[in-house]
Amino acid sequence: MPSPSSSVQEARRALGQRLREIRKDAGLTARALAARAGWHESKCSRYESAARTPSEDDLRTWAEQCGMPQLADELITTLRGIDGMYVEWRRMERSGLRKAQESVVPLWERTRRFRIYSSWLIPGPVQTAPYVKALLTSIRDRRGLIDDVDEAVHVRMDKQHVVHEGNHSFAILLEEAALRYRIGGPEVMTGQLRHLLSTAALPSVSVGIIPLTADRSGIWPVEGFFLYDADVANVELVSAHLTVTQSHEINLYADAFARLSELAVYGGKARDLITDAIDALG
Repeated sequence: MPSPSSSVQEARRALGQRLREIRKDAGLTARALAARAGWHESKCSRYESAARTPSEDDLRTWAEQCGMPQLADELITTLRGIDGMYVEWRRMERSGLRKAQESVVPLWERTRRFRIYSSWLIPGPVQTAPYVKALLTSIRDRRGLIDDVDEAVHVRMDKQHVVHEGNHSFAILLEEAALRYRIGGPEVMTGQLRHLLSTAALPSVSVGIIPLTADRSGIWPVEGFFLYDADVANVELVSAHLTVTQSHEINLYADAFARLSELAVYGGKARDLITDAIDALG
């Protein structure tokens, strides 16, 4: 699997390569471009090697001094995309949890095929309101955020309309341990697991459970991730929210999902594992 920041570094390198191509197409050396722009001569090479990230103003200057000002908007759009790939939670949640929940609504609504893997939590599309509230309350307290938990719960639950409406499919893979971690206490967890059983019966939803007894020699538990069609992967890290858009890395997550799927049980065997987890709650 890629390292958390590898997508960002790859995108920065691609931007640097694009800047190099623009400069060469203009027939300029790095030294000549720096002189035109009034920069230190090392600045161009740092941008082209991705050792340093350019500002939007620098990208405008680059395009103008290379005689291609029409490329400035394209370069700035690329830069903003890179900035959005690795977002610290404190930045994403600075206005509260509701805004963070709302930010992914358009992505959920346009995605047709969801592939979701979780090793520690029941994922968002099949969560109950009490389970969501327990999760978000913990996040609020742990990160010292403003108290908009109730509003954030409402947004997350409203997003679940895609499970019941439109042409969306959900392939959900859970490690058996995710059924056992007690989020919100026994009553909340019992309600959540019963809801998972009922949701798994929907024609648009497939739930696979990887048993604790599965042979993990080939692939072990990895970080939880969402695959949205074949376009985007979201990964939740301890410190940040990672958005993967490079095709070769998307393929790595898709391959991991396929390999993990081979370890899972489905149908009656999956229901048995969920029922066992409910029974263990007493």
